[in-house]
Amino acid sequence: MMRCLTIIFLLSAISLPSTAQDDARNKGNAIIFQISYAFQYPSLMLKQRYGNNNNVGIGMEYIFDKSNVILGWQSGYLFGQTVKTDVIAGLRTAEGLIIGNDRGIADIQLYQRGYYVGAMVGKLFPLSTKEPRSGLRITLGSGLLQHKIRIQDDPQRPVGALSREYKKGYDRLSNGLAFNGFMGYQVLSRDGRINFYLGLEAIYGNTQNRRELNMDTGEKDTQTYQDMLIGIRAGWMLPFYVGARSREIFY
Repeated sequence: MMRCLTIIFLLSAISLPSTAQDDARNKGNAIIFQISYAFQYPSLMLKQRYGNNNNVGIGMEYIFDKSNVILGWQSGYLFGQTVKTDVIAGLRTAEGLIIGNDRGIADIQLYQRGYYVGAMVGKLFPLSTKEPRSGLRITLGSGLLQHKIRIQDDPQRPVGALSREYKKGYDRLSNGLAFNGFMGYQVLSRDGRINFYLGLEAIYGNTQNRRELNMDTGEKDTQTYQDMLIGIRAGWMLPFYVGARSREIFY
């Protein structure tokens, strides 16, 4: 986690070329591209299935000059190492081993995978007239949250019961409508050297299992799950300012 945060903040310190003086950088509407990282903790029903996860995101937004209203879209790829539900327990021997097609012991690993993608709206509240693009950042959004259990094969020892089609009966692929909220601090410096944000993020979703049958239970899961992810997100921003005249673009 610290390595990812360090990279983001180093990127934010890079001096970008300018086509105008520093005092013109923050004037006009802004188109912003961003990359980010979050370390997230599962909550509600999601914590029964997974442990903590990482989230690497990309996005694009538009900030209006006078109102500091933010419109945009965001996405994040989820990945984690801890799966609390052993969906392949029924395939294990009494010793907890998985036997491959050649009767040898197969090394099968379970991981968390998923993503969130959606639109968002928000507002920037500057704390200083000298830095009109820096201050308290609040956004709300909605979109799709999806997660599943990745069953990692043993490349040297395949297992017939975990072929590509059979895996779908074990992976608990789930998705549904989700809502995203963020509150933190944003910096878009006048000289363009520092461009980042840091704050708390929460994702709440109502998800359902999308598979026709869970192989380990022999039943279809029709339950609706209340899932939540809470974490700290840090992002690097690349702004492009559109000046008073349409041909003026500062970056």
